[in-house]
Amino acid sequence: MAVELGAIGAVAPASFRERTLSAPWPPLFVLAPAVLVGAAMLLPLGYLIWRTLGAGPEAWDLLARSHVFGTLFRTTVLAATVTGATIAIGVPLAWLTIRTDLPLRRLWAVLTVLPLVIPSYVGGMVVVAALRPKGLLQEILSGPFGVDRLPEIYGFPGAFLTLALLTYPYVLLSTRAALWNVDPALEEASRGLGRGAWTTFRRVTLPQLRPAIAAGALLVALYTLSDFGAVSLLRFDSFTRVIFLQYESAFNRTLAAASSLVLVALALGILLVEARARGRARYYRSGAGAARRPGVVRLGRWRWPALAFVVAVVALALAAPISVLGYWLVRGVQAGEPLRLVGEGALNSLYVSSLAAVATVLAALPVAILTVRYPSWVSSLLERVSYIGFALPGIAVALALVFFGARYATPVYQTLGLLVFAYVVLFLPVAVGALRASLQQVHPHVEEAARSLGRSPLRVFLTVTLPLMRWGILASAAGVFLITMKELPVTLILSPIGFKTLATSTWSAASAAFFAQAAAPALLLMLVSSVAVGLLMFREPQLRR
Repeated sequence: MAVELGAIGAVAPASFRERTLSAPWPPLFVLAPAVLVGAAMLLPLGYLIWRTLGAGPEAWDLLARSHVFGTLFRTTVLAATVTGATIAIGVPLAWLTIRTDLPLRRLWAVLTVLPLVIPSYVGGMVVVAALRPKGLLQEILSGPFGVDRLPEIYGFPGAFLTLALLTYPYVLLSTRAALWNVDPALEEASRGLGRGAWTTFRRVTLPQLRPAIAAGALLVALYTLSDFGAVSLLRFDSFTRVIFLQYESAFNRTLAAASSLVLVALALGILLVEARARGRARYYRSGAGAARRPGVVRLGRWRWPALAFVVAVVALALAAPISVLGYWLVRGVQAGEPLRLVGEGALNSLYVSSLAAVATVLAALPVAILTVRYPSWVSSLLERVSYIGFALPGIAVALALVFFGARYATPVYQTLGLLVFAYVVLFLPVAVGALRASLQQVHPHVEEAARSLGRSPLRVFLTVTLPLMRWGILASAAGVFLITMKELPVTLILSPIGFKTLATSTWSAASAAFFAQAAAPALLLMLVSSVAVGLLMFREPQLRR
């Protein structure tokens, strides 16, 4: 999903006022690719606008007849409630796993993040299999308790539960990163004035975490907005499900294009709300002095209730999905369910995800270099254009490229090239953010020294800058690889005929309620994704110690 990018380390574009205005004009090998990348990022959104406006009043009549305002209301309510729930889960988990004497703190620091590897369609499948009427839970309760039927899980309750349990790691990760950098002097001053631990957290620590919480909440809201798998399996009519049904069933697909634009507008509205809520306050240290790590807070009598809370979250968000999938896998093997398609789907997933990771990093490099080393109004504009994928739901990008490819680019229509291009549009901000942060850590004087020895700018970049950025390149590639492995709507719509991945195999079986067939590719997808998450988490100070 497009909105999963910030959790991997993408940083928001820097203010143009923070940059130096005396940068030299960029070389052609940086400027030309960056301009091409910017133009490519505008293609899907521009085509959706052109197609919708070209339909004239017909598009707006179709929207009015399709009850678009009801869909808009349902989608907004789901995004708001899921975001609120993830803040309520993620912020306490971050504080407990970073700042307290919680038992087995480092273990919980890893386990609480791992739900990030579970795609929403896998989570939706687990909820349907376990909690639907006549599901696994009802089978367990029917014997000792005589439960004949569980309440209906389809619709809003199931979609809310699934997305809240799978997206809280976005808030958790951003809040944990901020907690590592909080200056303990302010908390010590508050405690010295006689304020208790709770008052100090509420009035001193929490305000400093505001940007991080807002960043995580933004990712959750955009993820919920663009989710297709969970809402479809749980039959909740959010925008993505409605658009997909319009695309699949309607002869005139102008309605799908117009609805996609409404979804994009809603995503842009959320971005504007987040920017306003973040405000212009400063959250960095203003005085001199060496930075110190905050001390450990003793939980005292709250130690075991806090542990129970952490265990409950891990049990619901991680242990339960793995257990349900394991149960269905065993049942499938015992019933002789063939697993030959899993190997083919795994190879295809690894292949296309690797292609997407390489292509996205190559596209992001010139944008990151232009932004950091050659600041100007051109680089500022291209940087902001590169983040347009941050606001584009995957299904909107997929439909735009379907319309465009079928009419104007038939040689690449339904090819891996078009599919990889869609991944680049969606996930470029992941790579740009990580590369930009890595390049900022390379001192310009190192490059200047190499140039003074007579090397060309291109040779300096290849022999000096690029090796120093290797960890940032690895992190950005791992982030794109992880998100591509899980991406469903783009893969479902743009894949070549007969091209099966772990995501599409899981979705095809789960949507038909063949849970035994879906279990193996779902577990394998989670296993491969966990490797990428582990690589990214290893950069966190707590896990390096």
